[in-house]
Amino acid sequence: MTFTEPSDLPTEDSPDDPAVFESDIDINASQRSEPTPATPEQIHAAQAVGALIRADKLVAGYFPGVNILNEADLYAHEGELVGIIGPNGAGKSTLLKALFGLVHINSGSVTLREEDITNLRADQLVRRGVGFVPQNNNVFPSLTIEENMQMGAYQDPKSFSMRFDEVVSLFPTLGERRKQRAGSLSGGERQMVAMGRALMMNPSVLLLDEPSAGLSPALQDEVFVRVREINATGVTVIIVEQNARRCLQIVDRGYVLDQGKNAYTGTGQSLANDPKVIELYLGTLAKV
Repeated sequence: MTFTEPSDLPTEDSPDDPAVFESDIDINASQRSEPTPATPEQIHAAQAVGALIRADKLVAGYFPGVNILNEADLYAHEGELVGIIGPNGAGKSTLLKALFGLVHINSGSVTLREEDITNLRADQLVRRGVGFVPQNNNVFPSLTIEENMQMGAYQDPKSFSMRFDEVVSLFPTLGERRKQRAGSLSGGERQMVAMGRALMMNPSVLLLDEPSAGLSPALQDEVFVRVREINATGVTVIIVEQNARRCLQIVDRGYVLDQGKNAYTGTGQSLANDPKVIELYLGTLAKV
């Protein structure tokens, strides 16, 4: 009589044939559900918690029934520098104007420190700490630099002297030439006046629409340096730029907007090195 060891005996749960056993393993593995990857909306909702300013599913346009923004999302935490790039007509400037109450939001919401500010007037947003610098017609050309700064502080004229001193510490030329009319300044100098005026109300969020547009490469670099300096003072900055590569070099995070919605998001460095972003956007947007 031959005795077998207990380990040699087949068990009810283990088939004798190794091939069958491996097949069972494959079946069991295939039946295990893989974790469902988070959607872009879920990622946005999770990362935007506690943001200083956030926009959720914005649908907006200039004419009834014609939407430029199609459920665009955005957020910026306190002290962040956030860039928005994308092809012409993608809705970049429209997004900034919607945040600042200059374009009507048809659906979606904008919050500032968790307060709903959707479709508030621009003057109400300035009082709440939101500043905006448009791309064009952003200074009063017939007024002096100092008078432009006074216009920036019109809601709180008593703060003018203190705020003017703080602004010219960032832009010394404005203090040196305070009596010069803005209309006689170069394009780069006008941009400094426009940014300085927006800072006069001590905003917590500054929205910049194409600040380097139309400037020489040297002046563009100066604008980007100034933007970094403004951000370094603690102001959260959201900047729309056509100079995509330069923008991504300075921002903490970026959004690629296309057809009114987010196409890609990530850190400035990750977007600048993303092969798809390079192929689809940076090749035509970047200005070397």
